[in-house]
Amino acid sequence: MERRKINVLIERGVDGTYSAFIADNNCEFGCIGEGKSVEETKKDFLAAVDEMKEVYHKNGKEFPDVEFNFTYDVASFLNYYAYAFTLAGLARITGVNQGQLSHYVTGRRKPSKTTVEKIEQSLHAFANEIGEIKFV
Repeated sequence: MERRKINVLIERGVDGTYSAFIADNNCEFGCIGEGKSVEETKKDFLAAVDEMKEVYHKNGKEFPDVEFNFTYDVASFLNYYAYAFTLAGLARITGVNQGQLSHYVTGRRKPSKTTVEKIEQSLHAFANEIGEIKFV
């Protein structure tokens, strides 16, 4: 049987904390995680999964064979990868104005679906370009 992939959304709240929750309607259990950082939130989420596994075990049920695919809202992504990307650099990569990116980081504004897709496609293209680099 193939391991099922479950989407887990990581979002940044207006208070600056993060939450992670299962964003898959076809999942038979629910878990959430919270924290002051993405790493802390993932750790809390996985601890909740371990607790759920114990509940399944105590009830004589087999826990589903799943793998978690962590996804981000734009604010969470920008905050999580701030160590690697400046807003000016992201503006050059994505074509989205640095001021707009700043609004997304702080939560003052949320990007439209079109802007989210533009950012995602631009980052994927950049990652592919970086993946092709060869040094001599």
